Amino acid sequence: MILKALAVGPIMANCYIIGCEETRNAAVIDPGDEADRILTTLSEDKLTVRYILNTHGHFDHVGANMRLKEVTGAALAIHPDDAPMLDTLNMAAASFGMAVDNSPPPDLLINDGDVINIGNIALKVIHTPGHSPGGVSFHTNGIVFVGDTLFAGSIGRTDFPGGDYNTLISSVRNKLFLLGDDVQALTGHGPATTIGQEKRTNPFFR
Repeated sequence: MILKALAVGPIMANCYIIGCEETRNAAVIDPGDEADRILTTLSEDKLTVRYILNTHGHFDHVGANMRLKEVTGAALAIHPDDAPMLDTLNMAAASFGMAVDNSPPPDLLINDGDVINIGNIALKVIHTPGHSPGGVSFHTNGIVFVGDTLFAGSIGRTDFPGGDYNTLISSVRNKLFLLGDDVQALTGHGPATTIGQEKRTNPFFR
């Protein structure tokens, strides 16, 4: 498996490229900004993007959807509860003093339990709402991409529209924490962690 992490944009959101070594097919998870840098990384590894996967609909994670889709033609996927956010990204970014393009509409609405195949890699969709209503995580081979649901030593904000603290805590306890202590959690901002580390030391779950 090929795995690359890029911190993109002024808010330094983590964008991940996951690729199959055998087929060179790939997915880009959360292309928040710097589309050309993402495309350059894909080209260096000779990867063909089949999917653009959004863990949630906040502008700092999806701001490069349009450019990436225009260039690659990849299928854009998001949970239906967050899909409406893609139409108002420019307004959301403007409230933070930033500018992004609105996203194209999704090609694929993903739900809990769905499986997305990228070559020989199977990504399982886990609905993990709380930071946003349609937040999802993607799990495969000892790795889970958690978006802004869980961070190293913290959790995602729940004060944005559609956020809910109790729902987020439940998502982590009842879904992510069941994946196994050795599973690496690749977060939407900041460093990676493990499920076991967060069970033991995250102050929100003691």
